Amino acid sequence: MTYFDQDFQNFFSELEKNNNKDWFDKNRKRYEKSVKIPFTKFIDELIGLINEDDPEVRIQAKEAIFRINRDVRFSKDKSPYKTHMSAIISHGGRKDKSVPGIYVQLDHKEIRFYGGAHMVDKDQLYKIRKAIANDLQKFQKLIDDPVFKMKFGKIHGEQNKRIPEEFQTAYKVQPLIANKNYYYYAILDRKYITKNKLPGVIMDYYFVAKSLKNFFANALNNKL
Repeated sequence: MTYFDQDFQNFFSELEKNNNKDWFDKNRKRYEKSVKIPFTKFIDELIGLINEDDPEVRIQAKEAIFRINRDVRFSKDKSPYKTHMSAIISHGGRKDKSVPGIYVQLDHKEIRFYGGAHMVDKDQLYKIRKAIANDLQKFQKLIDDPVFKMKFGKIHGEQNKRIPEEFQTAYKVQPLIANKNYYYYAILDRKYITKNKLPGVIMDYYFVAKSLKNFFANALNNKL
């Protein structure tokens, strides 16, 4: 089914130019009808589709979707609203960004799809590095997969300047050992937002990255 009509994109295009409470209050009913309700239904379907593949993903849409209100406490930009809708679908939802899953973002310009192990702590990072070092060949095969490279290109992430001695040898073979986080992303054409095949398009990217997502998940769960 089609979840969004053209007003979804129009709303964010206009919000970008009128990012203030007065405008938003005047358009609040429009936001509910054209943005919030359809996006919630869309995420509900994605959760259901992912649950069929990974039964441990049992969250509800409200646990996945980020609020449109921005946290402006520590930002120079005091615009009160985000100009997109976004959600994390994983075992932990939006409250645990370290759990490998998918992040989906829609606005009036594009669709963004992210995956990987992003906001990991020190112990989690050690587990991922250990898993990579223990099977360099397997990790290399995953990131060299032709379809993965076509869809996502490569693994991204900020790197440490200093690498623990334990991983120095592996680092010479696989420089991604130096990463502080590991993520991949794709930017999709906004035309899919108003198409009934949007969930299928997202799931196509999900399955392409599934093996790599599982690698990170198994590393964090001490299964590698």
